Amino acid sequence: MTEIVSPNGGTLAGTHVAGLGPRPRVGMAVRAIYGFGSIAYGIKDNGFRVFLLLFYNQVVGLPAAMVSAAVMTAMLVDCLIDPVIGHVSDNFKSRWGRRHPFMYASALPVALSFLLLWNPPFHWEQNHLFWYLVVVAVVVRTFITLYEIPSSSMSAELTTDYTERSKIVGWRFFFAWWGGLTLTIAMFWFLMKATPEHPVGQLNPEAYVKYGYIGAVLMFLSIILSAAGTHRFIPWMPQPVEREKRSLAAVGKEVFDTLNIRPFLAIAGVGLVAAIAVGVGFSLAFYISTYVWGLTPFWTGVLQIDAYFASAMALAAAPMLTKRSGKKKAGGLLLLLSVFIGFLPLILRLMGVFPDNGDMIGDTQIPQIVPWLFIDGLVRGTLGITATILITAMLTDVVEYSEQRTGRRSEGLFFAFTSLIQKAISGVGVMVAGSILTLVDFPVGAKPSEVPPETITHLLVVYMPVVGSLYLLSVIILQAYNITRESHEETLRSIAAKAEAAEDGATNPSP
Repeated sequence: MTEIVSPNGGTLAGTHVAGLGPRPRVGMAVRAIYGFGSIAYGIKDNGFRVFLLLFYNQVVGLPAAMVSAAVMTAMLVDCLIDPVIGHVSDNFKSRWGRRHPFMYASALPVALSFLLLWNPPFHWEQNHLFWYLVVVAVVVRTFITLYEIPSSSMSAELTTDYTERSKIVGWRFFFAWWGGLTLTIAMFWFLMKATPEHPVGQLNPEAYVKYGYIGAVLMFLSIILSAAGTHRFIPWMPQPVEREKRSLAAVGKEVFDTLNIRPFLAIAGVGLVAAIAVGVGFSLAFYISTYVWGLTPFWTGVLQIDAYFASAMALAAAPMLTKRSGKKKAGGLLLLLSVFIGFLPLILRLMGVFPDNGDMIGDTQIPQIVPWLFIDGLVRGTLGITATILITAMLTDVVEYSEQRTGRRSEGLFFAFTSLIQKAISGVGVMVAGSILTLVDFPVGAKPSEVPPETITHLLVVYMPVVGSLYLLSVIILQAYNITRESHEETLRSIAAKAEAAEDGATNPSP
């Protein structure tokens, strides 16, 4: 059997390719090496989210407002770059396919720019440091996007199987969580060492320099190994169609027509609303950990470990639920359950039936609330990560839905615009969190013991309905998604039938 060719000339992902035999099997080893590449994104994401503000503000000496402005500028540039990279990679033609040239090309620049991010010229004045941070942050985010968009697009190209795609996406999330979290914990527990010159380990510049070197090496290796590990699948991956050069207006119309379909708009809407909810949650997580639970940094770090187990269980749960219930039904239900489980300790605290912060387990110095919060985080994390895997896997099925209607495969465009929407809207979550703090009149610079109990109660009473309503709205929007296992399989049969008809027409042209 020869390769399958679509009516417009683009190569589809067939099971055989002329001269090469059957398509390699996408087993666990392939899924793992593919997902391994997401370590790079996990490290970048945690670095920007957890350490960047503290490092440039408290260690380098740049005002917090300037650091925030620099990061926001880099994010805005990143939002402009995402769809460009997605569209270019969708239409890129080479002997290494559409995705791998970008993946290979990104590895070294990602590593070097990440290293520069944590090794700034400390002696520069503030204005120069600001522009240094802007430029380097833009470069880091640009090159990680150059890898991430083509790589994530491959989740729809390695297989067309409805359930198998959940497995593939699951491995991406698994390694992103483990890679980013492992280096973050290593930073807190091993690299941030106090010295006579820097008695506070978090303010030791050497810790960040080492973090930069370790992160750069891991990012480079993860990208290269993932690209090399999936390289043999290139001949079986879809190729772009041959088309004449088009005007910018024609390209814009093509992009609009591609994205203006019901299932993609549903996923985009879910991502938009959920991104606001996530932004609120992350922004207020420190307040809840510090002022509601009164946890020290050590115990806060301990509670992060549950993400290791949660991501592993989600990796196993996602394909099983895909097979049993379908992605939309299971994803929406698990998302709502994860929100309720996350709120449960807060609700019990408001009801006065949760252990007090000062209660210890026996004669130990372990707070009674820690095991309960760990279990709650484990269950909540498993449900939430599984839901995210399923909803992301739903996006891969949009590819063939679009292809059947347009004759084009646009994986990069779909993943790029979903990423763009979430990045662009994430700042709204921070703004909403700030509005909540203002509404409850939360004191500035207060120690946990100085915040009145009624203020804590007011914070929780406002926080939970706001976040819960956002997640509920995202699940309601999710119901507009109209691709099922059965409709996806019918779409694949339709595409295959058109391809065979085109192949027969090319082999036996009419006189």
